[in-house]
Amino acid sequence: MTQMETPKVVKKKLFSPIWLLPLVALALGGWLGIKSIKEAGIEVQIHFPSATGIDIGKTLVRYQGLTVGKVVDISIDDDLKGVNVDLKMDYRAGPFLNDGTKFWLVAPKASITGVEGLDALFSGNYIAIQPGEGESQSFFEAEINAPAVQPGTDGLVIELSSDNLGSLDVGSQLFYRQIPVGQITSYRLEGSKRILLTAFVKKQYAHLVKTNSQFWNVSGISIDASLSGIKVKSESLSAILAGGLSFSSSDDAQAATNGQSFQVYDNQELALGGVELTLIADNSETASVGSKIVFRGIEVGRITQSDLTDTGVRFKAKVDEEYAQLLSASSQFWLEGADLSLSGIKHPERLITGSVIKFSLGAGDAVEQYTLLDQAPDQDALTKLALALNADTNPGIGADAEVRYKQIPIGKVNAVKLNKALTGVEYQIEIWPEFSQLITSNSYFVSESALTIDASLDGVSVQTRDLTTLTKGAISLVQGNSKKRVKSDAKLRLFGTNQDATAFFANRNLTKLSLLSPDGADLNPGSPVYYKKMQIGRVDSIDWLSGSEQFSIRVSIQNQFKTLIKPNSVFWRNSAMSVKAALSGVEIDVAPIQGALKGSISLGLLDIDAKGSKTHLYGSRKLALAQAKAITLTFPADVKLSAKAPIRYQGHQVGEIESVSLNKDLTSVTASAYLYGDYAKHFTQEDALYYLVDAQISLSGIKAPETMLTGPYVGVMPGVSSRVGQTFLGELTAPVLAKKDWLQFTLEDINLGSVKAGTPIIFRGIKIGEVDSYQLSDSGNSVRMQAHIEKKYRHLVNQTSQFWDLSGVKVDIGWFSGAQVETGSLETIMAGGIGVATQSQTSSGNQVSADAVFTLHNKLNPAWLSWAPIQTAP
Repeated sequence: MTQMETPKVVKKKLFSPIWLLPLVALALGGWLGIKSIKEAGIEVQIHFPSATGIDIGKTLVRYQGLTVGKVVDISIDDDLKGVNVDLKMDYRAGPFLNDGTKFWLVAPKASITGVEGLDALFSGNYIAIQPGEGESQSFFEAEINAPAVQPGTDGLVIELSSDNLGSLDVGSQLFYRQIPVGQITSYRLEGSKRILLTAFVKKQYAHLVKTNSQFWNVSGISIDASLSGIKVKSESLSAILAGGLSFSSSDDAQAATNGQSFQVYDNQELALGGVELTLIADNSETASVGSKIVFRGIEVGRITQSDLTDTGVRFKAKVDEEYAQLLSASSQFWLEGADLSLSGIKHPERLITGSVIKFSLGAGDAVEQYTLLDQAPDQDALTKLALALNADTNPGIGADAEVRYKQIPIGKVNAVKLNKALTGVEYQIEIWPEFSQLITSNSYFVSESALTIDASLDGVSVQTRDLTTLTKGAISLVQGNSKKRVKSDAKLRLFGTNQDATAFFANRNLTKLSLLSPDGADLNPGSPVYYKKMQIGRVDSIDWLSGSEQFSIRVSIQNQFKTLIKPNSVFWRNSAMSVKAALSGVEIDVAPIQGALKGSISLGLLDIDAKGSKTHLYGSRKLALAQAKAITLTFPADVKLSAKAPIRYQGHQVGEIESVSLNKDLTSVTASAYLYGDYAKHFTQEDALYYLVDAQISLSGIKAPETMLTGPYVGVMPGVSSRVGQTFLGELTAPVLAKKDWLQFTLEDINLGSVKAGTPIIFRGIKIGEVDSYQLSDSGNSVRMQAHIEKKYRHLVNQTSQFWDLSGVKVDIGWFSGAQVETGSLETIMAGGIGVATQSQTSSGNQVSADAVFTLHNKLNPAWLSWAPIQTAP
């Protein structure tokens, strides 16, 4: 029987996973489609005058160096007046394509002001974009030139108005005190009479432009030639070549804002203007805008504006700043034209140019308004001021020479003669009435020169005057700061030059000092005096004081620095250049160039509680700050000593040699030296000892080996005297000073042999003393050697002691005894030595006295070596 299985019923799924694949593909395709549409770019069209420099597919659109589009097509416009350039812009540029957006072509352009579009020189021309505001736009008109301010720049944009362009161009620089702070970015005509220039000022300099700033043209070179001389003015080389503008601002004005307008003047004088005033006249028949204001033949101002009033004419005028002080409350203005008479025509040029306006001086402060007279006021009623001027010599001033103020004649010289004492020159001058108020109690006069050349380290200045100055001479008035007027016949001073006047008044305001120096210190009259490398005075004179063998140097310190003259002040001479070389490096100190050429002095201050020397000129800064004391040393002529050699005490430097000179007797030298202030009192006792320390090479070794590198120096030992000295006698060798606890005695031999100062005295191979000095005996039959035994060994020597020469090698040869060789140590063989042996114990009865004399035996007695008394140290 067949068994049937029960079928399994499976429920059919409503959704199969296989359907996910087309759904994902559909979603991905949709996303890619949307993304492609979104990033497809934005098409815009720009109208250019021509397609020069633009290529399809090559010319890019850039914003601050970033590519944001490219040219896809170029077509001629319908009017045949240009081309339409189609751009494909990055989709992200959409928010910037507005009404205010600007496009322009960037191509390399070289001009005298520089190179523009330098990046396009390497990458090719491109179209630049400057985003703007407004509604979205797809068609644009290309800019002919780049905008005034490029994208990404920050600063101030101002507008300047000028009558003509002159040498200005795009890129011409804008200067403030000769520093470039901006440039001209564009210019255009406004109507047919004015030119508007756009200038950009860098952000860091924008605050310099104020609401009342004055601008003027500094392009090229300005030359003013006249009989009085030639003046040449220029800004910088770039302004000469490429043009430029300069401006001036007042500190108290408000800062300018973007777009503010300013006037450009032709020159600085017109820009900075001067003092404005108003002239009231009945009519304007002979005066108009531009009429000159003249004073003593010199133009000092001009009419700038004229207006009708109910009663006449009102003129606005400007007087140049440098002449503004000529105005006063009582000044009078009048018109003056050509003068026609039977003798001829005076000022015929005024028949063409019109009348000029002249004015007179007066008293009081200037006012804003004056009356303009038709003719000159009567000057004869006024009294001239007579003065007498005194001078040391006549600098070339003759009778009828002009007296001037600011190069304007104000009087004349009537007579020139010697004064009554025949010690100087007296001038009788007259000052015209309208100028008499210029003369005050502390006024003075200076002679003018037709040609003045001032050559100094700062440069060369040449100044010329007119022909009258050359033939007759001239005198200039220098006003004082006093308000006290002088009376007629008053006596004032005339100086030959401005420098003479400056020196005369400076000497009245100087603090005088006298410094002592062992030499002239390379100084000259006029040498500067410095404090921290700033000049505070000068050297007046250098005098030789024969009685003291010193120099007296007179110096003057300016009064504003007289507070530096204190008890702790010191002075020293400056070296043109000092070099300090050490293992750590080289230090070079160079004096100011004027001081290096003329010689100079420096002033310094010690610690507040220290006491300096205000009357001594030290040789160097080191000596001055160390409060060094000057001394004089005399050595034999064969001494090996040079300047700057140190003075040392037990290896420590306590001073230095300043100079060494051979005396007239040719047997000695004089060394000028300094002891440092902290040590001077120990080494200026009358019995202080100075001696030369030099390398000594012998078989026993080298003494003072350091001097082989540094050179000899001077050693010193302090004295004990209460008396102070300044002059000392130097020795060629160090003196031997016996200590109180030394055992001293004398050795005697018929010859010196190899013994010398320093030869050791040896006891059982140990040095216990040495020879200090030696000399011939009075009879000349022997040599006496002074020696000593050190304190701790003095008990080893008494009257029973025997001394013998240990030097060299002793050989004794006999026929039957053979050869005997005696030697000491290697040191005694090479350098020599003295042996000693004592027979008896030291006691009070056999002690050695200072005048004891021992015989120095030629050789050792062998019996002496057996002596071995027991000695007791004290």
